Amino acid sequence: MPDTTHRHEEDRSEEGSVGLPDLGDSIDAMTFEQILEMDDDEDEREFSRSIVFGFFEQAEQTFEKMDDALEKKDLATLSSLGHFLKGSSATLGLTKVKDSCEKIQHYGQLKDEAGTADEPDEEKCLGLIKETLVAVKEEYAEVEKVLKKFYAS
Repeated sequence: MPDTTHRHEEDRSEEGSVGLPDLGDSIDAMTFEQILEMDDDEDEREFSRSIVFGFFEQAEQTFEKMDDALEKKDLATLSSLGHFLKGSSATLGLTKVKDSCEKIQHYGQLKDEAGTADEPDEEKCLGLIKETLVAVKEEYAEVEKVLKKFYAS
């Protein structure tokens, strides 16, 4: 039987909330709640669980591909993978992961972090991608832990 003793306090702390635990500042609660609202059963959460765990699998495969592309100094592939993961992380409201993936997308296009100015130095862009990839993996590990805890309760 799920533990609901502390759930009521959380209901009061967030207006209109479905009783979400504090997801931290790496997850946009409003966006994530929209996915939770599609669940038929709040205890089972089959729909959102399948999306979230599908994302974990997708992210881990994408990180492996990014590591390979980085080794090959393949900026176009890195940009494309960054773009791909940016979209799926945005859907779940994983804001930090999304932002880092967007940076990788831009660096892969030989642009600056915001994608507004050209950065013609390929080695510099590869170095920035390498740094951002380390950061995004840490951000991902953090949200994975939070979400796995959410689905375990």
